[in-house]
Amino acid sequence: MTGGGLTIIDAPSPNFDARTLPVTMIVLHYTGMESGDAATARLRDPAAKVSSHYLVGEDGAILRLVDEGHRAWHAGVSHWREVDDINSASIGIEIVNPGHDLGYRPFPDAQIEALILLVADLKERHAITRGNIIGHSDIAPTRKRDPGELFPWSRLARLRLALPRPTKSLMDPHWSEAGFLLALQRFGYDVAEPMAAIMAFQRRFRPELIDGEVDAECRMILLALLLPKPQGDE
Repeated sequence: MTGGGLTIIDAPSPNFDARTLPVTMIVLHYTGMESGDAATARLRDPAAKVSSHYLVGEDGAILRLVDEGHRAWHAGVSHWREVDDINSASIGIEIVNPGHDLGYRPFPDAQIEALILLVADLKERHAITRGNIIGHSDIAPTRKRDPGELFPWSRLARLRLALPRPTKSLMDPHWSEAGFLLALQRFGYDVAEPMAAIMAFQRRFRPELIDGEVDAECRMILLALLLPKPQGDE
C-alpha cells in the first residue's frame, strides 16, 4: 500500500484482539533482537503472544503487522497519564535495533526518515498530542529501556512529532525528591519505583546522564515540560 509518501508492506500477525479505548498514543519500541527478520518472525508467531501495528526496518521499509483498528500486544504491563491498558489506547511501532543487550547502535537515517513519515501520518489521522508520542521506557520504566538514549527524539520534536527537550527560560523550582516525583507523576509517569521513573525521564529528556539522581537540570526540564508550551530547539 502506498499513500501520503508512505509505502507500507502488509505482513499480518495473528496476535491482536479488540480495543476498548480510543487511540490517543503512539508508543515507540526497539526490537531488541539480532535481526529484523527474527523480530518480524516473533511478532507474527502465535506462540509468542506479542505484536505491534508497524515495524520499521533499518533500510526504511515499513511493515504493517496489525490493523490500527485492533489492539496489538506491544506494551505489556504499563501506565501513562492515568491509562493502564496502553495496548487499547495506542499504536505500537517496533524499530529494528539490536538493543542494549545485543549491541545497541544509532538508528540509520533511512530508518528515522521512514519513521517520521509514519508518525506524522498517525499523529494527524488520530489527532494525537506530542506528549503522547512516547517510548516503551516511559510507560514501563521498571522493565524497559527502549527505544533508548540513542534514539533521536530531537529530530521528531523539530517536526512537532514529540515534545522537545526544554532549553529556554529554565528555572529551578528547588523541589525535594518527593516533590519532583509528584511532578513526574503529574506529567504522566508511574513513580511506584522512584529510581526507575527518574531514569526513564532522564533517558528521554536528558540522555547524556542517566544516573537516577534528581538534580537542578532535571528539575528545570520537568518544570518547563509542565508549562503549557515547552520551549526547546525545534
